[in-house]
Amino acid sequence: MIRLRGIQNKTRQLFKDMSDIDYRLQYHPDLSPMGWHLGHGIFIENYWLHEVIQGNDQFTADKSLFLPHNCSKASRGPRLPGLQDLINQIQQQQDNNDLLLVEKTPPLSDHPLFKDEYIENLIIQHYAQHYEAIYCVLNQIALKQDKGVYEPQLILKPQTLVRDMVHVSAGEYFVGGELPLCRDNELPAHQIYLDEFYIASTPVTNGEYLHFMQDAGYQNQILWSTAGWQWREKNNIQHPEQWKQNSDMQWYGINHLGAFDLVCSDSVCGLSHYEACAFANWAGALLPHEHEWETAARLESIKETTNVWEWCNNLYSAYSNYNANPYNKDLSPGFDNNHYVLKGASQLSRAEIKRTSLRNFSLPHQRHIFAGLRLVYK
Repeated sequence: MIRLRGIQNKTRQLFKDMSDIDYRLQYHPDLSPMGWHLGHGIFIENYWLHEVIQGNDQFTADKSLFLPHNCSKASRGPRLPGLQDLINQIQQQQDNNDLLLVEKTPPLSDHPLFKDEYIENLIIQHYAQHYEAIYCVLNQIALKQDKGVYEPQLILKPQTLVRDMVHVSAGEYFVGGELPLCRDNELPAHQIYLDEFYIASTPVTNGEYLHFMQDAGYQNQILWSTAGWQWREKNNIQHPEQWKQNSDMQWYGINHLGAFDLVCSDSVCGLSHYEACAFANWAGALLPHEHEWETAARLESIKETTNVWEWCNNLYSAYSNYNANPYNKDLSPGFDNNHYVLKGASQLSRAEIKRTSLRNFSLPHQRHIFAGLRLVYK
């Protein structure tokens, strides 16, 4: 209960001192306006606690705005209520919901979703997902506001790729999550067989990525997939999304707080799957399969697993014998053979979703997320 209250408060605090206009604006085509994430959070909380568990759709009868497939991202902002009105509504409903969770008694408490606090954990993790998405929007706002005049104190320099590899022996390993903390797409836990592989002990760094850039990595078509090259050319991609360069050709980074120095040894961030694959090709390596990453993490063989989300080389798909529970067709994750898996977490990820079995996923062109990569050699 304390954990739920904590993330509810943290999410609302992100809107402190925000204008009604900014909370409605869409700053990136792949991101909703910040305010939609705020409203969507309480909508889903009410959906589970009232509509599903109690059969009462008092708060969720209108599904035209806060169910993603019912409203395009571009049309969400103008439909939002006023910011302060929404905040007041959310606070009242969250207070009532928190009281419901504290005082639940039979027959309400007999609902299977209450077993082992499953529904509380599900709601908390849903908030955590959108909490990070809000930071993605804040990052886009900072990118658009930057004037390109920042002068870094630390000058980013290229770094030779360090092949500090960890060996993982061939064999059978377990992957997948455990109830009540995991999501249904992490189930069922199962055994897999892996051939031996070598995986980098740490993610690729800023300095190593600058080396790739200065070695014409963005100009060498051979390193890129056909789709990746077309995307790069169409959008004139020349560097990670969260990097900028001043008039003296010095690189610096942008986050939700503004401009900052890029440290050579920090994990590179702001990459698409296309860019991650091109870098891996340049390095004579591969991206890991999610099972390789998860196995190495479970063995505690790799470090810095929560610096950035790490792209994997496999498409996001359901495990064998997957059961969509408690999701229905309207809310279930989309196994559409277009998304790639990301493992780990970013520095803006909430503790509630930092686990080795968690399966994040994004489209290959998306780099507004806080994503980097780790290399595998075979």
